[in-house]
Amino acid sequence: MLFNSYVFILLFLPIVLIVFYKIGSVGHHRVALAWLVGSSLFFYGWWNPAYLGLIMGSILFNYALGTRLPSRKNQHKLHRKSLLIFGVIVNLGLIVYFKYANFFIDNANYVFNSSIEFQKLILPLAISFFTFQQITYLVDAYKGETKEYNFLHYCLFVTFFPQLIAGPIVHHKEMLPQFIRDSIYKFKADNLSIGLTIFFIGLFKKVVLADGIAIYSTPVFNGAEAGEVLTFVNAWCGALAYSFQLYFDFSGYSDMAIGLARMFGIVLPVNFHSPYKAVNISDFWRRWHMTLSRFLRDYIYIPLGGNRSGTFRKYNNLFITMLLGGLWHGAGWTFVIWGGLHGVYLILGSAWAYFKINILGLNGKSSMFGRVTGRIITFIAVVVGWVFFRAESLDSALLILNAMSGMNGVILPETYLGYLNALGGIGVLLISNGVEFNSLPFFYGTNEILFLVFLSVIVWFFPNTQQVLGKYKPVLNVYKDQISSYSLPIVWNPTKLWAIIITFVAAYAVIKVNSVSEFLYYQF
Repeated sequence: MLFNSYVFILLFLPIVLIVFYKIGSVGHHRVALAWLVGSSLFFYGWWNPAYLGLIMGSILFNYALGTRLPSRKNQHKLHRKSLLIFGVIVNLGLIVYFKYANFFIDNANYVFNSSIEFQKLILPLAISFFTFQQITYLVDAYKGETKEYNFLHYCLFVTFFPQLIAGPIVHHKEMLPQFIRDSIYKFKADNLSIGLTIFFIGLFKKVVLADGIAIYSTPVFNGAEAGEVLTFVNAWCGALAYSFQLYFDFSGYSDMAIGLARMFGIVLPVNFHSPYKAVNISDFWRRWHMTLSRFLRDYIYIPLGGNRSGTFRKYNNLFITMLLGGLWHGAGWTFVIWGGLHGVYLILGSAWAYFKINILGLNGKSSMFGRVTGRIITFIAVVVGWVFFRAESLDSALLILNAMSGMNGVILPETYLGYLNALGGIGVLLISNGVEFNSLPFFYGTNEILFLVFLSVIVWFFPNTQQVLGKYKPVLNVYKDQISSYSLPIVWNPTKLWAIIITFVAAYAVIKVNSVSEFLYYQF
């Protein structure tokens, strides 16, 4: 079931909300939680009921193991550690089987010229997210950071439908204390108004902005996969369009998840904080998919040694962490290259920071010029990385990057020639410098440019949803002081004016929900 569907918006959500608060209002809190767990499992099973057994089996296994991990009398530490390792291996084995078995076998067949046959597995929805979330539970249990072991609470921790499919990846200690509060069972108009506001902002981002720009990115990548020759303008338009499509798709999902949870009185961690405003690649990963970045840092980078064993080991750990992060996103060499590329970015960024501070002696706050330059360089690097992330194959990714570098020439739409010549003969000057004017596939004029400029302005100069609603603490901060207040008077309040604005946004977004359009992160 998709958040951006009429069956979810008009049937599932209202029914689940009304019944939850009706049951909770008469004091049957366990029944209300059971209703929410059952509803979440129904939401998950809507896609493929066959995989309900998988998620329930995973829950039972990890819950049972988690109750055995905390330190007890007469329980040897080595035994507990062995249980933890066993649990992590089983969870990762589940992901490896469903997500990577075909990938490994296909590559083995290619390398050894063999013909091993293996059934094509359908990837269970959200397996990476609910498995990683339960690994964090096992580690927290081993460290003694889990405080109670109510099975119903644990089921809701894993299955809570707003964040089940694509995160955020939450910690046991962030969610369980909220489930046991009596206040969440009492209907509050503030929670509903805040939740609906965030939800419909997210829906607008998805169905209007992300899906709107997708019509300019998809043909370019499909054309590259078919072997069509692209030019400079085609390639950059497609790469930028996908960069904004993914941005607003994931930002929209994150808002919708946060808004849905808030309707039930639950506050989720922030997971997306204007990443294209990042001034360096480390800053980008503190803003993009923040709970995944936290997981990679806490459960891969730091256990590998972090930055504790010298510069070379630090760089090696960074690269391995990002390589695994890339592989987590998908079973394909394009994802591995994307992760490795970001590992190289992080190494270069760390080396530059060291050089700037220790060699150049620049230890103060960066100038406005430095921040703008850093933002531009970071954005371009990220866009290049997204080409590998989106491309169906390595060959098509290289075709697009070749075109982006100008290897296939620069061709502008022939309709531009007259306009440019009217501006002091710019068209003639461009022709004399090798620029051609002709008809272009996948690029038809100014609409693409105007849409890209419009989205750029939103991304770089407007506050994000969490900042607009910052007064009402819409999210849990996984990074301290990450969500800053905004100085411009774009601040949400429960007023008639904002009610009118959000009603218009909601109505327009709901009208645009006229076709099936999955969130891009659902495939991971």
